[in-house]
Amino acid sequence: MTSSTLERERDKTAGAATISGPLGAHPVGTGLGVAAGSVAADALFGTVGREGAVAGAVAGNTIAESIDPAAEEAYWRENYSSRPYVTRGATFNEYRPAYSYGVDAHRRYEGQSFEQAEPELMRDWDRVKGMSSLTWENAKHAARDSWQRVRDFVESATPGDSDHDLGSKPTTIGCHEAAI
Repeated sequence: MTSSTLERERDKTAGAATISGPLGAHPVGTGLGVAAGSVAADALFGTVGREGAVAGAVAGNTIAESIDPAAEEAYWRENYSSRPYVTRGATFNEYRPAYSYGVDAHRRYEGQSFEQAEPELMRDWDRVKGMSSLTWENAKHAARDSWQRVRDFVESATPGDSDHDLGSKPTTIGCHEAAI
């Protein structure tokens, strides 16, 4: 079993969110989408409508399901050697568990920053790292990198301001201006 498989099995037994419900609704994505859909409906129609929440739930589910661990692994396999933290001559297999851990951890610690989740990630690293000889001090950079890549994807795919980095700056949605 790979570390990714081990993590998935552990998550199943720990009661982690699973894809279930109508049309395979993903709980994290559905929640993100409900919030984003409500914000969009409020901006467009001046009210938080049930229709906006439902449409947002569908969109959020799609966002969460579109994060493909195999595609993330392929991306990092191709790009790991250009990262400044990678030890010269190290193989991808040495870093693979850390990249996988970052992708998975972003889902598990949704709504938290990497820095907020890091104490728990550090605590569990030795258990999930498989055959990697990386210490947490070396692995955390790759985990943070893959976490950030997923976070950036979610931010760009989520309507509105999912990471609240716009504060109360006005933004244009369609032909209406709204403060987010």
